Amino acid sequence: MQRIQDRRLTQKEATRILGISIRQVKRLWRAYRKTGAKGLVSRRRGKPSNNRLEAGITQQALDLIKEKYEDFGPTLVHKKLSEVHKLPISRESVRRIMIEEGLWKPRRAKNPIAHQMRERRACLGELIQIDGSDHEWFEGREPRCSLLVFIDDATGQLMELWFVPHESFFGYAEAARHYFEHYGKPVAFYSDKHSIFRVNQEQTVGLGTGLTQFGRAMQELGIQIICANSPQAKGRVERANQTLQDRLVKELRLRGISDMVAGNAYLPEFRADFNRRFAVAPRSHHDAHRPLLKKDNLDQILSHQETRTLSKNLTLQYDHVIYQIQSKRPDYALRNTQVTVCQNAKGDITILYKYKPLSYTIYHMPQRQAEVVNTKTLDHQIKAPKPPAADHPWCTYGLHLNGKPLQEASPHD
Repeated sequence: MQRIQDRRLTQKEATRILGISIRQVKRLWRAYRKTGAKGLVSRRRGKPSNNRLEAGITQQALDLIKEKYEDFGPTLVHKKLSEVHKLPISRESVRRIMIEEGLWKPRRAKNPIAHQMRERRACLGELIQIDGSDHEWFEGREPRCSLLVFIDDATGQLMELWFVPHESFFGYAEAARHYFEHYGKPVAFYSDKHSIFRVNQEQTVGLGTGLTQFGRAMQELGIQIICANSPQAKGRVERANQTLQDRLVKELRLRGISDMVAGNAYLPEFRADFNRRFAVAPRSHHDAHRPLLKKDNLDQILSHQETRTLSKNLTLQYDHVIYQIQSKRPDYALRNTQVTVCQNAKGDITILYKYKPLSYTIYHMPQRQAEVVNTKTLDHQIKAPKPPAADHPWCTYGLHLNGKPLQEASPHD
């Protein structure tokens, strides 16, 4: 301002030096001419900010965080305080309070790893990413289980969520049935290389159709299965799993939900709230889903199917059980013919010949042999033995000596 007064500097040059607008320079120049250097000092100096939080609101927010949301992140805490408790507080204020109290540690940004960018698909239902997330969803209140996640690539919408004991064909079949009945059939599913979706043993491809049970079912429905080569390739569902492992776990805790049945009943409400917050609009308004046709018998298609050849006396063996076919046709008409054995999630058996069911009786059930299971289902196959009753001889072993109670036995005994 002194240089402007001495005409050694123009106001336009001062704006470039100070990095402020010409209007601000003119205001400062008027204040300097009126009161000197004192006019350049802000009148708000030493006074509290107009945007400061009231002490009561800060204390109320801190009490709620300590009581209910101590292990929540600042973003989720802000959501709860503003929506549930109606506190007028910003997200950064919540973050500052939590950092000052030692409830949150700001993470240093990591050097980003460069991955090849893939543009979102254009239409809803064009590509659905599916994955299972094994996690302590109920924080020990219920045995560890898996959450099956279906997310649309174009919009980021959660299309289906379903709790199951572990990843299996019947678990994915049940979740897929809910999806088909609500939205229709998508163009393609995008998954990892789990054995549910892909035959990973090359030597077994030539022995059959080369399809898994889930792959066979999706082929009958006209849905393509694409397997990602790395977790980063299906990053949208992987990032959704991380968000769910944080937010969904806390929502289940706040609502006192401690089992899969109650959890599955709550999932539609959570999914709707999640989509309202995080889903984006697709580039195209066309919906690529196709409606289910009359020929799409989901009960039959989403069953476990295997092919068997009938013997001369019209019997077949499946899962260590021998089935005797009952037919009004002559026996020679069905000898050595191939039939399809369909088993649903409840264990009910249907035997099809040319897509029509055959009547049967169970002829013989031999003793069950050792089962072959994979590592992911091993914990669910092991059945812990029940402890013996209190009056069982094992529990009283050693308490008697020579027919007398141990307390009454003499040292000579």
